[in-house]
Amino acid sequence: MAEEFLQTTGRIFDIQRYSIHDGYGIRTIVFLKGCFLRCRWCCNPESQRADIEKMVVNGAEKVIGRDVTVAEVMETVLKDRDYYRRSGGGGLTLSGGESLAQPAFARDLLRAAKEAGISTALESTACTDFGVIEGILPWLDQYLMDIKHTNSAKHREFTTVPNERILENARKISASGLTELSVRVPVIPTFNDTPEEIRDIARFAGSLPAVARIHLLPYHRLGLDKYEGLGREYTLKDIVPPTAEHMEMLKRTVEQSCSVPCVIGG
Repeated sequence: MAEEFLQTTGRIFDIQRYSIHDGYGIRTIVFLKGCFLRCRWCCNPESQRADIEKMVVNGAEKVIGRDVTVAEVMETVLKDRDYYRRSGGGGLTLSGGESLAQPAFARDLLRAAKEAGISTALESTACTDFGVIEGILPWLDQYLMDIKHTNSAKHREFTTVPNERILENARKISASGLTELSVRVPVIPTFNDTPEEIRDIARFAGSLPAVARIHLLPYHRLGLDKYEGLGREYTLKDIVPPTAEHMEMLKRTVEQSCSVPCVIGG
């Protein structure tokens, strides 16, 4: 009889195979529906609401979201097992939205992958009770954690939530020693793209017991059409992405502020 956890049901909106981002090697990324935040720059606005919804894509209406079991997702993940191995540590990455908005489904997906000998990663804000995070750590190889700002008021202004819980969970995840923690910083003009703001994030990351690296992720407008397709306003449409020179300057700022290795991109 199939393991009970393989029948856990969750809601996803996409599965992307052969990705070289969001973890080591070649990844299969499973995008889960639902998020605790409403970041102004979000490039996956179709992920924010937990409900199944409709979005206009290339002039045609498309249903966004479907309910699946862990076993059904693993059928796709297992197809690329050889690619994971050959690429040096590739595997499954959970993304969203916020995967921890569906904690049982996320935990059981990670467990299924680990029991199949597949490396796991989670892209997450960690904006939830630490007890939820503790439940997934035994099945997780890489925690790719967004740290967007150290100032709670500005964090709330641009994401709708404060950051105290996020920063405290970063401390606890790092101190646990149960997974590799990387800090990912979406660099957003008008929000956090000054040297002072990036320096503060770098110093926070450097104060943690163990951080593998800091990723600076330059702002882009690739999700603009999705807002139009959902009938929502994109409030940052006039913001210009940072130049390569600006990103290099911010990278040097990180390197001067802490000893954690820093890279541009995911």
